[in-house]
Amino acid sequence: MNHTIDAQGKKLGRVASEAASLLNGKRTVGFSRNKVSGVKVSIINTSKAALDIKKLKEKEYVTFTGFRGGLFTETLEHLIDRKGTKEVFERAVFSMLPSNSLRKAMMKNLTITE
Repeated sequence: MNHTIDAQGKKLGRVASEAASLLNGKRTVGFSRNKVSGVKVSIINTSKAALDIKKLKEKEYVTFTGFRGGLFTETLEHLIDRKGTKEVFERAVFSMLPSNSLRKAMMKNLTITE
């Protein structure tokens, strides 16, 4: 099954949670937690999504290398300038999926276009 989500004028979290629910297979008849559903999701018009100015300035992504002094923070605005809105939507959907061995296989069924 293929689903298309149009992100034009919609909030980031709403689109990401809908995509995560579909990728998880929660809306299929034969839902099973231990299997990857064959649902493919594509998100279009991500560059036209409604992102608040406050969120662009205050939302921070934190990464840690594991070494001393290796804590890095980056604002949402800087991430969009560096990698585009595709990366933001990927990170949002990735964090909403269950953190088990099926997450990587579920993310392969997601396509995002700006």
